[in-house]
Amino acid sequence: MGKGIFITGTDTDIGKTYVTALLVKTLREAGYDAGYYKAAISGADSVAESDAGFVNRFAGIGESEDMLLSYLYKHAVSPHLAARMEGHPVEKEVILAGWARAAARYPYVTMEGSGGICCPIRHDEKAVYYLEDIVHWLHLPSLIVADAGLGTINHVVLTAFYMKARELPVKGVLLNNWKGGVMEEDNVKMIEEMTGLPVLAKIRRGDAVIDADPALLASLYE
Repeated sequence: MGKGIFITGTDTDIGKTYVTALLVKTLREAGYDAGYYKAAISGADSVAESDAGFVNRFAGIGESEDMLLSYLYKHAVSPHLAARMEGHPVEKEVILAGWARAAARYPYVTMEGSGGICCPIRHDEKAVYYLEDIVHWLHLPSLIVADAGLGTINHVVLTAFYMKARELPVKGVLLNNWKGGVMEEDNVKMIEEMTGLPVLAKIRRGDAVIDADPALLASLYE
């Protein structure tokens, strides 16, 4: 079975999918056979139009759609609500099987989360799952994706401390939408000091790969 890592974000729409795609692409271009998996996506009419489809194309994986994703919802709301609205709730066994297929196919599998780490995945009378439960099921370490700009210190620190309290190991932070300057450089310093986590990369809009040693990135997978 392949090694894996889980990608979570400090919020919705901070570029988690783009950074995930960059990570997979960076590894693949360095010669690592890297794949992708996501449990549930909401707000897309097809896999091709979804986050999974974007990563598949951008990173040059060329994988079949059924290997990339287990649940697709059309409503652009949290997966637990989309599942309730569409009558198709997430099942633990389906997620475990989807992950197992990806891990059997690829030595390095990047699993993208839905929203932030507290995102509800299923919430009904039969079962209650949060995103953190999936990470626990799969025993994966995580990376936190955050925006590089104003407000990120608070967002990253809260996410990191929540994950620590939930015994979810975090390998580091990836800062997206990097522009540079005094404030953003100070954000890096404060994030590292307050969380004890390394900022592994500063990603600018339009980057083709992550400016980090691919061997270091590959070493984060477990």
